[in-house]
Amino acid sequence: MASAQQLNLPDGRVLSYDLSGPDAKPVVLLANSLAAPFTLWDHVVKVLHANGFRTLRFDQPGHGKSSAPKKLDTEFETIADDVHSLVKSLKIEKLFAWIGVSMGAATSFYFATKYPGIIQKVAICDTISSSPKHAGVEDLFGPRAKAAGEAGNMEAQVDQTMDRWFGAEWIKANPEEAARARGIMNQTTVEGFQTCCFALQSDSFDIRPLFERIGSGVDEALLIVGEKDANLPQAMQEMRDKVEKGFRAAGKDNKIELKLIKNAGHVPFVDNFEQFKEVILGYLKA
Repeated sequence: MASAQQLNLPDGRVLSYDLSGPDAKPVVLLANSLAAPFTLWDHVVKVLHANGFRTLRFDQPGHGKSSAPKKLDTEFETIADDVHSLVKSLKIEKLFAWIGVSMGAATSFYFATKYPGIIQKVAICDTISSSPKHAGVEDLFGPRAKAAGEAGNMEAQVDQTMDRWFGAEWIKANPEEAARARGIMNQTTVEGFQTCCFALQSDSFDIRPLFERIGSGVDEALLIVGEKDANLPQAMQEMRDKVEKGFRAAGKDNKIELKLIKNAGHVPFVDNFEQFKEVILGYLKA
């Protein structure tokens, strides 16, 4: 569906992106999870275009056609800076919405607090709040990055990620969509996977101090989480409370909601597309 365009970044990397949809319409940015090039959003893009929105998608370092840095490391603030370079190059002064899932949601906190006033509505979906070190939990990103490097390919990591995100039952019941997701995820390079795992492990990854600041950088916020996404339904309820507190501190009386996507996991726009679509369209059109 997408025809990737490219931006040359100041450090020499290439950022792959797709800007498409009806001209002169509000722009909705879609930001991805780890190991998910931007074409995973294709179904969502069709719906947004049909409802009068323009869409902007980008690939994270080493994903899709975006290049990885020579040194396989990055930080969320760097990814946020990449997006800022992109919207600036496209002369987009306002993003009507930023819909981010997982890493893409975490990046929205860094972007909105560093570049306030660009995002009107943010939808924060299925994100952890910090690196394993800050959270005091076992680091799974380091071993996964190492295993991918030793294997020299992403096959095992994609299989394991599919199982975690969607579960064997959904994969068996939805073979065509599962095959589509797997094919897209396999476009992630080992170097890109390792680079973004570095960001997730980084000491700098901790969005908890930003929960109460994002309200100063955006006009509206909505939190979304897959019902089956481990402990995130509870963790994101706590996130919601603090985000709303930050809106109050910024003099805004918005009610911040947390929407639960039934029978969905970490990437709910794939395994419960219908409810995700309804929630997003309701938010964008409100």
